[in-house]
Amino acid sequence: MRPPNLIYALDDRPSPSIGTLLGLQHVSIVAIAFVFPVLLVRETGGTTLEASFMVSMSMLAGAVGVVVQALKRGPLGSGYLCPQVCGPSFLTASLLAAHAGGLPLVLGMTMFAGAFEALLSRVLHKLRFLFPAEVTGVIVSMVGITVIAVAGKNFLGFERGGNAIDPSSLTVAMITLLTMIGLNVWSKGNLKLFCILVGMLVGYGAAMTVGLLPVDELTQTLSQPIVWNPFAHHPGWSFDIALTGPFAVAVLCSMLKSVGDLTTCQRINKTNWVRPDMENIRKGVLGDATGCFAAGVFGGMAQSTSSANIGLSIATKATSRTLSLFIGGILALLAFCPKLAAIFAVMPAPVVGATLFFALSFMIVAGVQIMTSRMLDARKTFVIGLSIIAGLLVDVLPEAFTAVPPILQPVFSSSLSACTITAVLLNLIFRIGIKHSVRITISKNDPIGEIITQFMDKQGAAWGARPEIIARASTAVMEYLEALREAYDPNPATVQVSFDELHLKIQILHQGTPLPIPEQRPTPETLLESEKGMTLMGAWMCARLTDNITSTTFNGQAVVKMHWEH
Repeated sequence: MRPPNLIYALDDRPSPSIGTLLGLQHVSIVAIAFVFPVLLVRETGGTTLEASFMVSMSMLAGAVGVVVQALKRGPLGSGYLCPQVCGPSFLTASLLAAHAGGLPLVLGMTMFAGAFEALLSRVLHKLRFLFPAEVTGVIVSMVGITVIAVAGKNFLGFERGGNAIDPSSLTVAMITLLTMIGLNVWSKGNLKLFCILVGMLVGYGAAMTVGLLPVDELTQTLSQPIVWNPFAHHPGWSFDIALTGPFAVAVLCSMLKSVGDLTTCQRINKTNWVRPDMENIRKGVLGDATGCFAAGVFGGMAQSTSSANIGLSIATKATSRTLSLFIGGILALLAFCPKLAAIFAVMPAPVVGATLFFALSFMIVAGVQIMTSRMLDARKTFVIGLSIIAGLLVDVLPEAFTAVPPILQPVFSSSLSACTITAVLLNLIFRIGIKHSVRITISKNDPIGEIITQFMDKQGAAWGARPEIIARASTAVMEYLEALREAYDPNPATVQVSFDELHLKIQILHQGTPLPIPEQRPTPETLLESEKGMTLMGAWMCARLTDNITSTTFNGQAVVKMHWEH
């Protein structure tokens, strides 16, 4: 069902002019991550030409990734608008490769990373237990939290003022952010759609006014060639089996983040979303692997799904998969036109910070919504809390992890990777001791409502079930037991509950025959005149609260089975 709050939903087709402008907004977010390949080349003493080559090839790989990800049919792609960026999860492993064998080794290991992720995607549907809502939700939120440090330094102007706030940078950043927020909250139509693009243009103007975008930088930008052939500068490929470990860990971290990103795409595009569609995510991860592999082939940095771009889609309420064609087309054009690409390269730091703050606000909240879509008990609280603490510990005390073995460095290279691995491991540990089938016996004088509510709430939280399903199930069981008590001199009844993430099943066992389930609601006359009127009403309400209910008698014992899709 089409979400009513979207301006351009998944299957909508915006006009070419609207699509181009929305595509430019997404490309402006993607461009922020081009700092990673530049940093990678600089760290190894590379030339400006090598940096330009790697940025251009990263653009081309991103173009392939966003188009493939939006494919609706076939084995590749989730069918959602989910652009790719140079993956921060791969930075540490890529630096190890660059120091060991230069750019050729980085590209060869990037191809390995794409192939390994493609292999993992084939078995992803069998690993659903690794991705409950609390794990995917905490990863999605942590993506935003991880970038706060980088965004904050740009927002406050630390590059200009050292560790002190630069007033000019802060002013430009505030003007940019307030423009974006104002247009998003209080405007309508195209101004709301293009709130980031307009805000960035205002930010560029403000930066020029206060001297944060010098004229000589713009002149240097315009001096770039209009067209070039980056493939002529390709350095080739090499491979080192010793680096497969660090890159495998980086792939795992990146893939789990992609699972969270694709889950968010499902949630914002489906009004009745209840759980991750693992088959769709499996295809999406394979599409993500395709973009990563393409980066290795072309000569770019490893690619990963972009949480910030999904946040942009939420903010602008435009999730049309058609936009992937515009984004891919713009990125491909920029890959061969350095004069145009350089416009994004000179983006003022405070504009970068403001844009990130705006987009990541939506991403952090999206993660919280995923986490709270399920009931939480002490186990899940520890999974969420300890994972966030482990992630932030890497940022707060980075010196504590400097001596870890090289194979584990990708895990502790960022708060996101540390949080992700911690969440997965804690989820596996805390699954120990959770029974998937439990039972309780209700005696003659027991308070039905109190006992059933406490029992179901406790189990629902342990299983991470949806609150509304547990509420319906609790009420259905209470209605049946209350009606049973009205109808007969009750013997003890046993309630057996089982859960497997996709289904909630309840069996009620008691002596005698099961209550008759009326197909229609009892009439007022039946309620007033029949001794069994209230019993029939309770049984009818019980049936209305379930997705399916059946009853049989076996060896003199009634067996009532209730079922809910989860």
